[in-house]
Amino acid sequence: MGARPKTTEVTIHAADAVLEGALVLPQGAAGIVAFAHGSGSSRFSPRNRYVADVLHEGGLATLLFDLLTAREHAVDVLTRELRFDIDLLTRRLIGAIDWLASETGTAHLPIGLFGASTGAAAGLRAAAARADRVVAVVSRGGRPDLAMDVLPRVRAPTLLIVGGLDGQVIGMNRAAAARLETQHRVQIVEGATHLFEEPGKLEEVAQLARDWFQQHLAAAKRET
Repeated sequence: MGARPKTTEVTIHAADAVLEGALVLPQGAAGIVAFAHGSGSSRFSPRNRYVADVLHEGGLATLLFDLLTAREHAVDVLTRELRFDIDLLTRRLIGAIDWLASETGTAHLPIGLFGASTGAAAGLRAAAARADRVVAVVSRGGRPDLAMDVLPRVRAPTLLIVGGLDGQVIGMNRAAAARLETQHRVQIVEGATHLFEEPGKLEEVAQLARDWFQQHLAAAKRET
């Protein structure tokens, strides 16, 4: 195994905010995955950071960034309102996609989106809005039902990962999948609850995401 790739702290001017992020660019990366967290989380989410590490080992770059400013996050901790402001989260994610497409170090890389919880809805809305740039989407325990109206416009192959014990969310994901007109799959991780906290379950999620992104981002890079 080679040296651990360097993490670069970055500042993203996205829509109506300046956001903090962490960019990791392994040498010869096949593509880059931007993470859209949800449920009051941040770029320091241990679950997303674990998934990002697995993607790095698979030759993929990552951008973990805060969808909310520090002040907004403090408000959201008290009110829990902004984490469900899907339009706001989508605007911020689109801003990050545009930033990646404009930066010298990342402009040549196909873009994937990894969304969790409400961040998955933002990811799908952003994928529909930037169909020319986003080439793959993965949702982990996501709420794609909050993006129902745009799902027919998503062109990126989409993997919806749901815990087998997360009954209500399974139904939401299957209903959303029926609206997708692009390549897609609903992947049930047996024995897992919503946060995939059971032994080995987050590892399974990370491997599924890595394989999906490797397949579709590498193919897109070869076509450029």
